Amino acid sequence: MRTSDERTTVVDRGRFTDATTPWDDAEWRREVLGWAEDVLAGHGRVECGTREVRVRPWSVLVRFRTGAGERDAVWLKAGAPSNAFEAGLSQELAAWVPEHVMTPLAVDPGRGWSLLPDGGPLFRGVLDAGAAGPGEWATALGRYGAMQRRVVPYADRLDGLGVPGARTRELPEVFDALVAGNPLFDAAERTALLRRRPRLVELCAELDAYGLPDSLDHCDLHDGQILAPAPGRFTFFDWGDACVGHPFGSLLVPVREVRERYGPEHVAPMVDAYLEHWTGLGHSAAELRRAAALAVRLGALGRAGSWFRLFPGTPTGDSEEASAYWVRELFAAADAW
Repeated sequence: MRTSDERTTVVDRGRFTDATTPWDDAEWRREVLGWAEDVLAGHGRVECGTREVRVRPWSVLVRFRTGAGERDAVWLKAGAPSNAFEAGLSQELAAWVPEHVMTPLAVDPGRGWSLLPDGGPLFRGVLDAGAAGPGEWATALGRYGAMQRRVVPYADRLDGLGVPGARTRELPEVFDALVAGNPLFDAAERTALLRRRPRLVELCAELDAYGLPDSLDHCDLHDGQILAPAPGRFTFFDWGDACVGHPFGSLLVPVREVRERYGPEHVAPMVDAYLEHWTGLGHSAAELRRAAALAVRLGALGRAGSWFRLFPGTPTGDSEEASAYWVRELFAAADAW
C-alpha cells in the first residue's frame, strides 16, 4: 500500500510563502494524514488521485479524492491554535443545527482537526454563474438567522468550547486591546482613536439596552463561506473567525457584499429577511432594524480581532493592516446603511 509520503501532493501556499505552519514538519504531516487515512478507511472511503493542500497562516486544508466526482472529495482541516476551537464547534453545531451545517466525518477537538465531506458548490459560484442574486442572498440570510436563533440556548457552552467572546459589553475592552497592540497606529492616531472611545461606549450601551440574546457570530459570512447544495438550500461553514457576541454582527460582511455587487436598494430587504427570525422578543420592526445597524457597525471589532488567529511564528504584517482597517471603519461608518 502506498504511504502518505508517496502520494502525489500539490501544495498551494498562495501569497503566504513566509507563513510558518506545521505542514513543513514531516512528523506532524505523518500524524495528521495518518489520522485522516484511518478515518477514511473506517468510513469505507478509498483514496485515489492527487492530494491538494492549501496552506495559509491560519489553517492547513487537504483535499482527498475518493472517487471521480466532485462530491467524492473529503476535506481535512487543521486550524491554528487560536482557532482550533473550530473542530469542536463544528461537531456541536452538527448536533444542534444539523440542517444548517456540515456533519464532520470525525473531529479531534484537542488538536483542532476536522475531516469533512464535500458539501456541494459554493454560493459564490452560483452567484457568479448568474443562477442566483440578491433574492437568494435574502433567503440565505434568513436561513442563517434561523440557525443563530436556535443556537442562543447554547451561548454559554460556546464559551466552554473556546470560541472567543466579543459580547457587546466587552467591546470597549476589545477596542482598547486592538488599539494598544497594533504597531501601525502611531501615537497621534492612537490618541485620536481613544478620544472617540466614549462614542463606542454609547453605541454599546444603546445596543445592549435592546436586550437581544447573544449567539454565534460567524464574523466573516461572505459568499465563499456558504454552500448552495440545491436551490433554496444553504450550508454555513468555516467557523475559524467566529465569536460569541451579538448575533446581528454577522450582517456586516453580507451587507457590504450585497451593497457593492447589487446596489444599496437590495440591502434592506435582505436585512428584513434576516430579522424576521428575531421577532417575538418584544421588539418592533424599527427597533430590530436599529439594533441591526448598531451591531453591523460594532461588528468591525470582531473582524479586527479575528485577523490574529495565526500559526505561531507567522509574520503579522498583513494581519496588522487588516485589523487596523476594521478598527478605523468603526468610526468611519454611518449609524445606518
